[in-house]
Amino acid sequence: MTGSVPAPPPGDPRLPARPGTIVVYADLNCSFAHVAVHRLHTTRTRLRLDGVVRFDIRAFPLELFNREVNPRPGVDSEISVLGAVEPGAGWQLWQGPDWTYPVTTLLPLEAVHAAKAQGWAASEQLDRALRRAFWRYGRCISMRHVVLDVAAETGAVDVPALALALDAGTARAAVTDQFDTARDGRVLCSPHLFLHDGTNIANPGIDVRWCNGGFGRGHPVIDADRPAVYEQLVSRAAGPAGLTSRDE
Repeated sequence: MTGSVPAPPPGDPRLPARPGTIVVYADLNCSFAHVAVHRLHTTRTRLRLDGVVRFDIRAFPLELFNREVNPRPGVDSEISVLGAVEPGAGWQLWQGPDWTYPVTTLLPLEAVHAAKAQGWAASEQLDRALRRAFWRYGRCISMRHVVLDVAAETGAVDVPALALALDAGTARAAVTDQFDTARDGRVLCSPHLFLHDGTNIANPGIDVRWCNGGFGRGHPVIDADRPAVYEQLVSRAAGPAGLTSRDE
């Protein structure tokens, strides 16, 4: 599952507009993306690059690619495996009734993009909080009121402004555009990271295969996990500031 596409040319829409940014194509109910986002945040903080490197979270809506709800058996099968790989990300098997399980992530993906109008920190914090709300606390992030409650809990998001954006659909077209940009093998999976210089990697550092059937039937096996790749990616995105932090 780890891999890369050929280095995109300058100006490619998958690339961040300027250095210091890591584009992250990801879905919210993707366990591998939950690991990736957690590692990006913790690595950036450990390298003292908060405020230097930012994360441009873009939609990789699995439900649109697969034309179906992301199957809960597949999602559940990944929790114990990835929970052991990165326990700090926060995990819990779904505890609510089946009818309260999220059926779509399009609205929260839209919210993450809409929050960018308030600044990168608002979008980053909302994205991370929505992931924890689903994976750690079993909240139905398909629901508008849950998205807004989570936004309020971050302390970084102007909730009335976000509500207006969601009700007006101001970010809806952007989610569709991100889906279109990712199609036809241009983005391999959730998560897939892109840097300004064309560096890109899918599911960074993790080699995975499925046993006894594919997603939703079998279970994943992690053949290799190299979390140090996140230090390389964050430092590369930071440029000279990243090299300085590693030397200190």
